[in-house]
Amino acid sequence: MSDSTLRDDVLRLPPDERLQLVEDLWDSLAAEPSQVPIPDWHRDALERRLADPNPQFVSAEEMRARLFNDQ
Repeated sequence: MSDSTLRDDVLRLPPDERLQLVEDLWDSLAAEPSQVPIPDWHRDALERRLADPNPQFVSAEEMRARLFNDQ
């Protein structure tokens, strides 16, 4: 089966089945994190942040407020 055929088949599924497929795929990736490659740009971003002598942290609550109160 080609990638485009698989994609078309998935897109024809009803939304609830597509969502279940996403959950199943995510669970399968989470079960084997060492098998999921980390992109170089993720490593670069982490190295930059760890090297910052004055990191600025925001609590989860503050971030939620920023994200959802600005709507």
